[in-house]
Amino acid sequence: MPKIQRVLLSVTDKTGVVDFARELRALGAELISTGGTARLIRESGVPVRDVSEVTAFPEMLDGRVKTLHPMVAGGILAMRGRAEHMRALAEHAIAPIDMVVVNLYRFEEAAAKSGATLEELIENIDIGGPTMIRAAAKNYQDVAVVVSPADYAPILAELRAGQSALSVETTWRLAQKAFRTTADYDTAIAARLDRVDHSGPLPQDLSLRAPRLMELRYGENPHQSAALYGRRGQGVAGAEQLQGKELSYNNLVDLDAAWQLACEFAQPAAAIIKHTNPCGCAEQATLAEAYRKAFECDPVSAYGGVLAFNREIDEETAREIAKTFVEAIAAPGYTAEALVALGVKKQLRLLRVAAGLDPLVVKSISGGFLVQTADQAPFDRATATVNTKRAPTEGEWTALEFGWKVAKHVKSNAIVYARPGQTVGVGAGQMSRVDSVKLGAMKAILPLAGTVVASDAYFPFADGLEEAVKQGATAFIQPGGSIRDADVIAAADRLGVAMVFTGIRHFRH
Repeated sequence: MPKIQRVLLSVTDKTGVVDFARELRALGAELISTGGTARLIRESGVPVRDVSEVTAFPEMLDGRVKTLHPMVAGGILAMRGRAEHMRALAEHAIAPIDMVVVNLYRFEEAAAKSGATLEELIENIDIGGPTMIRAAAKNYQDVAVVVSPADYAPILAELRAGQSALSVETTWRLAQKAFRTTADYDTAIAARLDRVDHSGPLPQDLSLRAPRLMELRYGENPHQSAALYGRRGQGVAGAEQLQGKELSYNNLVDLDAAWQLACEFAQPAAAIIKHTNPCGCAEQATLAEAYRKAFECDPVSAYGGVLAFNREIDEETAREIAKTFVEAIAAPGYTAEALVALGVKKQLRLLRVAAGLDPLVVKSISGGFLVQTADQAPFDRATATVNTKRAPTEGEWTALEFGWKVAKHVKSNAIVYARPGQTVGVGAGQMSRVDSVKLGAMKAILPLAGTVVASDAYFPFADGLEEAVKQGATAFIQPGGSIRDADVIAAADRLGVAMVFTGIRHFRH
């Protein structure tokens, strides 16, 4: 493309803009600018013309109208290779603009403010900025569009090396980024304004936009292509990887399952996941003890598993982890000593994850998406009902509450044998509930005598309960709601065990 001889700058984020303007000026470019950007550049000693001088028309309507003018739009949109375009510019004394440096009003900041009014939201919608960005991006062969301060340095380097010109490959890359920027901006506006008149938890229109953070080697299997999309600093997708080899698709799925489970607990907790199902989970006074208790549940399955913790990993916990092969770990942080202890496992992937969980869950199906609110229903003893003659002991209550939290994260049909703060056996994903009961007992290494059982949905028959009692279970927690609840309660009374109904189901498919 031709040399960069004339640049329009109008930015909300003024990071680095003065230095960028100064270097552009040193390369011989004329600078034109608007409002606060022009004032900042001028006060820094860099010559700049106001847009109002170029358009011969003042900024008006509280700054709403300043760049929406043929002297600006014509200079951006004119295609240099079309003679009729250049004749039109000459006829109307419009000078071409070769670079547009624009970023937008911070709508998302205004939208995130508690109690933001509709008037405030509307006032923070940029009009001229997106117009200039889209115009420059449309004419990328002749105009460079810069929407991020992160691009200033590489652009200057290329201009210095290329005699003040940029390659069409660069302007095309910048144009693609520009269109993504305006698409993200419009999506944010539409999503927030949708909530003005619609107060429900689910949006009227589902907008899924996220940058690609990394391309993965493959998906669930080597013949499938895959990539990770998300936002830096948000959840497992945007976590910071501190160590280890490349993450796989399956690693990320398991890490998310482990992270969601670990975040269930207020006390130090550890979750061990294999193929999205917990093979061990514990909540204890210390993180190291939580990990040891979780590992005890199923050491065989824990080998090659994925871990998550709800506390910063300390040296003691790290040394325990290092005793076995682990694929990846998600945690809110790691002490320096823990990083040294885990550093001996060069391939072990370590992720630092920001706190918080998404309020919505999205699942793709052929032709569309299913969206639901996240399963964040808390357990409350006050709303639970004891339906048997015998009530749980305090120790059984503690174990039932713990097991209920874990069962939420086990694929249905889900059965969890538990003690206070520790899983003992997990039966996941069976087509019948009694088979999950049997599988959980079969997987258990620790004694089942005196354990409690959490079931994600009701027992349709008494056989599942009877099988668990045979294994040593003494108390049960389940949603209730079966037409045979009375039969199951009668069986519990006959066997002398306690049973609690929550009224809440935790299916996980």
